[in-house]
Amino acid sequence: MEVEILQDDGAASGRSVTLDPTIFEIEPNDHVIWLDVRRIQAHKRQGTAKTKQRSEIRGSTRKLYRQKGTGNARVGDAKSPIRRGGGRAHGPQPRNYRQNLNKKTKRLARRSALSYKVQDEAIHVVEDFELDTPSTKAVSNMLDSLDLADSKVLIVTGGNQPTLYRSARNLPKVNVQEAGSLNTIDILDAEAIVLQEGALEEITRVLSVAQPA
Repeated sequence: MEVEILQDDGAASGRSVTLDPTIFEIEPNDHVIWLDVRRIQAHKRQGTAKTKQRSEIRGSTRKLYRQKGTGNARVGDAKSPIRRGGGRAHGPQPRNYRQNLNKKTKRLARRSALSYKVQDEAIHVVEDFELDTPSTKAVSNMLDSLDLADSKVLIVTGGNQPTLYRSARNLPKVNVQEAGSLNTIDILDAEAIVLQEGALEEITRVLSVAQPA
C-alpha cells in the first residue's frame, strides 16, 4: 500500500512510501490483541492491596463465652471474621499480576492493531522533524495542518526526542512514543497515528515477519 509522505506543515513532499503488507495489511487477530492488552494492563497493577487476616489482628484468642447453654450463637474469639474489628476472610494479599507472552505473539498483536488503523485510513507518514525548543504551539499547528486538531493522536518518533515530548505534554489528546517502545494499547487508543519516516523504518525493522522469534 502506497502512502504519501507529508511535510510537518501538512504540505505534500512529492514522495511516497510503501507500507510493508506483512505488518500493515494482515488479517487482524482479535484474540491475540486481547491477550496483549490484558498483559499490558496487568503489568500496570501494583499488587500491593493487603488486608489483615485473623492471625494478624491484635487481640486475645480466648473463646468469648462457652459453646452451649447461653442461648446465643456459637462464637470463637474476638478476631473472628464475622465480628466487627475481626480479621478479613479471604481478603486481598500482595501478589504479582504480571503476565507474559512470547515475542511472536506480541509482534502479531501490534501488527494486527496497525492493520486495523490502515483499514480506518488513520495512519499518516511525515518527514522526520525535530524541535529546537519546546513549543506546544508548534505541535498544535502541525496537527491543525494535518486536520487532526480534534482527534486523539499518537505521534511516533524514530528516536528519543525529549523536546517534542515536552511540547506535546500539555495537549490532552496527544501521545508521543518512540517506535521501539510502541505497544498495542497506544495504537488502539489513538484515532490517528502520525509516523515519522524514521519511526516507520524502525517499526518495519522490529515487526518484520523475517525477524527471529
